Amino acid sequence: MIRLSGPRAAEIVRQVVPGFDTETSRVSHLAKIRHPTTGTVLDEALVTLFRRPHSYTGEDVVEISVHGGAVVPSLVLAALIAAGARQALPGEFTRRAVASGRMDLLQAEAVADLIDARSRMGHQVALSQLEGGLSRRIADLRNAILDLEALMAYDIDFPEEDEGTVDRRRVTEALDRTLHALDGLLATGDTGEMVRAGALVVIGGAPNAGKSSLFNALVGRERAIVTELAGTTRDAIEAVVEVRGWPVRLVDTAGLRESTDIVERLGMEISERYLADADVVLLCAELSEELAMLLKRSQTITSAQVIPVLTKVDLRPMAVEGWDSTPLVHVSARTGAGIDTLTERISSSLGERFAQGVADVPLLTRERHRKAVAAARSELAAFREAWAVNDPPSSVAAIHLHAAAHHLGELIGSIDVEDVLGRVFSTFCVGK
Repeated sequence: MIRLSGPRAAEIVRQVVPGFDTETSRVSHLAKIRHPTTGTVLDEALVTLFRRPHSYTGEDVVEISVHGGAVVPSLVLAALIAAGARQALPGEFTRRAVASGRMDLLQAEAVADLIDARSRMGHQVALSQLEGGLSRRIADLRNAILDLEALMAYDIDFPEEDEGTVDRRRVTEALDRTLHALDGLLATGDTGEMVRAGALVVIGGAPNAGKSSLFNALVGRERAIVTELAGTTRDAIEAVVEVRGWPVRLVDTAGLRESTDIVERLGMEISERYLADADVVLLCAELSEELAMLLKRSQTITSAQVIPVLTKVDLRPMAVEGWDSTPLVHVSARTGAGIDTLTERISSSLGERFAQGVADVPLLTRERHRKAVAAARSELAAFREAWAVNDPPSSVAAIHLHAAAHHLGELIGSIDVEDVLGRVFSTFCVGK
């Protein structure tokens, strides 16, 4: 599908589709596509006009559905360029949609997240954000701050009005509610990052314990080299998978043991870094005694939830079921035994780690979001501190409210001083 957007979109298409109906919107026409100068027929395609503002970009848009392959789309694209079009820049259609007010910046980012989603959960969160879930939450918080700013503007600029000074308790309660709401939104940051990038699940443990075989079994294809030699994996191997709906960055690491081999020791240092950063660790060994020792060692490396895994159970009978109330998971990468149990344990552990309900509340999914919300929260805290010691209110203290609103406005659009003035005159009887 080739898309054109802009005030000349219909005019340009008419040069390659002579007689194209530029009046009827949202109706597909089967038409021959011709070169604008030679008249050579290039394809027979469906051509649809979307008149502004009822289009993706908010501008006039024409969509041409051509036959696939390498040659036909290239020839049609070249014909449109010859007729006066130009190739779009990366993301330009969505950028135009933002410029025309069809969506805000958060929704634009959700378009990219929806395309890049690597799990059902990522798809669900991106779709919710595209529909404006996070935008509405940010807008509500911004409005609450603007209401506070309007109160301060009224108290500072119109101190002699009949209503008297603003009730301090009213301001304090509104401020506390907004701070609490910002804290709740900031708390979603870890979950939002997990949804976009995937939870880090690290396979660690003893050398030659079947870690790479387990990695391949969970990934579903052979990505790691599997041999009988201990210490085969010298570097971390990573794959993105979905585990019972959770997006997961699965990492196979070098075995943990004492070694004088410089390369192997470097591999183990990498392993320990991954273990330290992990959300969940799958700690693998063939024997329960060895697993118990590795568990003690892992406690000095990582604070992640550790799932003890006894591997290669197809080669020996199942022995100990667990220790310290921590149930073992018995698996065989060769037969697939225990893999379902393991994925269930991974899902349960991630559910505990990321307790924030993904479907229930908007999530901050990008560092830009977290920085803006954190900055707004910081400005509100600064205002609260100044408000507590200043009576009557200071115009300097009120600057913090304006800054907080500005930081949230950066996420969805600019803030105009008219927003504040409009609230002042609509809420209070000023200049009666």
